[in-house]
Amino acid sequence: MNIGLVSAKWAALTPERDAVVDTSTGRRMNWRKLDERVRRLANGLRGSRDGGLGLSKGDGVAVLARNSIELLEVYLVAARVGLIAEPLNWRLSTEELGRIVRDAGPKVLISSDEFAHMTVDLQSEVDVAHWLQCGPDGDGSYEQLVARSSDEEQQWSCEVGDDDPCFMLYTGGTTGKPKGALHSHRSALHGMWNQTVAERIVPSDVHLVTGQMFHIVILLAWNYLRHGCPIVLMNFEARTSLEVIEAERVSTFLGVTTMLNWMMAAPGFSGYDLSSLRNIQYGGGPMPSSVVKAALDAFPCTLNQGYGMTEGGTMCFLTPEEHVDALRGVHPERLRSCGREGINTTLRIVDEYGREVPRDGRTIGEIVVRSEANMLRYWNQSELTAQTLRDGWLWTGDLAAWDDDRYVFIIDRAKDMIISGGENIYSVQVEEAVNHHPAVLECAVIGVPDEEWGETVKAFVVLKPRSTATEAEIIDTARVHLASYQKPRSVEFVDALPKAPTGKILKRELRERYLS
Repeated sequence: MNIGLVSAKWAALTPERDAVVDTSTGRRMNWRKLDERVRRLANGLRGSRDGGLGLSKGDGVAVLARNSIELLEVYLVAARVGLIAEPLNWRLSTEELGRIVRDAGPKVLISSDEFAHMTVDLQSEVDVAHWLQCGPDGDGSYEQLVARSSDEEQQWSCEVGDDDPCFMLYTGGTTGKPKGALHSHRSALHGMWNQTVAERIVPSDVHLVTGQMFHIVILLAWNYLRHGCPIVLMNFEARTSLEVIEAERVSTFLGVTTMLNWMMAAPGFSGYDLSSLRNIQYGGGPMPSSVVKAALDAFPCTLNQGYGMTEGGTMCFLTPEEHVDALRGVHPERLRSCGREGINTTLRIVDEYGREVPRDGRTIGEIVVRSEANMLRYWNQSELTAQTLRDGWLWTGDLAAWDDDRYVFIIDRAKDMIISGGENIYSVQVEEAVNHHPAVLECAVIGVPDEEWGETVKAFVVLKPRSTATEAEIIDTARVHLASYQKPRSVEFVDALPKAPTGKILKRELRERYLS
């Protein structure tokens, strides 16, 4: 199965139907045009005639761009002809992007005109053979490559599929070293299968892509394309999203706590025509039950929850019916759960020896998952791959309990990952940034509950003797070394951090102290 051929299928079946709408530029593209551009870009990247770049199977193509038709085209082309799409998180600093590009080693880097200044800095730091630029204010190199290349379908697409890698998504690491989760056609397809059942996709759906496609959210968008449904691209803003839902008759989207809160708080919310909505899937971090209840009251559609990760797609779901039951008093505690394993997933909660913990709703273990949707491996990290993928099971690092009906309740994250507004934030990276302040002796960072963001970053700081610093100074120091969303939102100065006899900082005690 070659998932890059999706545009060819629907170009044959419904050539004039919209395939993608880019709300940022106002561009609409039907299946016929999208497939033509995919063929041309494929020949431009892999072909050697007409100024083609002559890439080989397995070469990487990095993209630095917000949600756009061009980013989608690269995903489809890479899968179709055996390349690896390597989307870059444009919210990161140039220093962080440089580390990722050096690790991934792409042969081509495509950037939108918006990030031309970052590309200039990257060109002096990394070795990439070909640099292309897209966007109306760019140098035209991307469009020139598409225009001069043949639209002939080549043999490459017949030689690619199944376990061949097709995209790689980077997720932050607790060691600060980039982690590239490599996915294949097979893993993507099985992840889509889970989503198809959970979201109950129908041919008439119109899917709004609210999250950034450098995340695993790309699989949700790709899955709707696979069903012949149009996708609507946007870079999220609350009022704009409501306008787009009304104008494009959107039926589904993925929302995190922050998005739903902002949308419901938008001026004139009740005046928007949202009647086309069929379902909202939410995830990407903790969702307070109060927000779930408010969303069910505010939006004229069902909700389902998905729990997942970059390495394995969405693994666990809480169905629309379970939301309704919980609100009418049938197992209301399930609103605090992330549901049960997906149709294409086997999930267990185990102790450190791999033995299942009791299903009593109290005993904590680590979530492990067996699924064809799991990644192939981490790029260039065989040791970490061996630690994470063991005998076919993906060890997630997420700590949870489960009840007798196998509903999963996440308790903590063994890797101390914080999810704020749907973005993954790793505490070690934030701690390293805070420690750049000359007055800081020690620092520990945790995520604390927040009604708007799901979680926000809180730093506990011990100052050096006879040194002083303010909360604003600490946050400003961190901001220099981090993306804006990664910086602490609050700082608490303490005399000492709780530690185990080994010297390890006990972050659970910090969380308990904060919550109490």
